[in-house]
Parts: sequence; C-alpha cells; structure tokens
Amino acid sequence: MPKAPLEMTGRLSAVCRKAAEVPEDEQKLVEELQAELAKLKVSDLLLQTLYTVSSLGYHRMSGDTKDLDQAKLAIEALKALMPVLEGQIPDEAQRDFQQVLANMQLAYAAAVGET
Repeated sequence: MPKAPLEMTGRLSAVCRKAAEVPEDEQKLVEELQAELAKLKVSDLLLQTLYTVSSLGYHRMSGDTKDLDQAKLAIEALKALMPVLEGQIPDEAQRDFQQVLANMQLAYAAAVGET
C-alpha cells in the first residue's frame, strides 16, 4: 500500500537533512570532481580508451595472460573506435594508433601461428 503523502514528505525531509550534513570536505571534493567532469571531452575519454584497449590487447597475446580471443576483441575495438575519432584528435595521435593497430594485427597473427 502506498505511503501517505504526509509520511512521504517527512521521509524526504529527513533525507534532505542527511544530505545537508555531508561534511564540507566531501562536498568540496564532489564540486571539484564535477568541475573536472565538465572540462572532460568525450574525445579525450575515447583516446584514453584506445590506449587502454591496445595495452590490454598486447598483454593478452603472450605470457601468463595469453588469451587470443581477448586480443582479437581488442583489435576489433580499435578498428571500430578509430574512425569515430577521425578529425576529433590530433592527426599525429591518429597515425600513432593506426600504427599500433597494424603492429597488434601482426603480433596477433604471430601468436596464432605459435599455437
């Protein structure tokens, strides 16, 4: 059965009072994080994603963490994301990741040949 409006209002007020009791340091941290998020561009995040995916992909091609399915997924993810970033990131970064992709594809072919 739904709560009576007066009871719901009382609970909402209690929640608002609790929120107001957030320590000033935490509130300042939240505001700083929000300010940083406001500056962040999607292209920056995607560029970082390319770096992370390429790094993970390389690590999945050899050693104890070898997982060629994951390496192939990393290669496919790079191939999918790179065209989206064309014109959104510096040309040098685009060329660098094209080279990374080519190197990963060669390393993948070599790793598959070893199995």
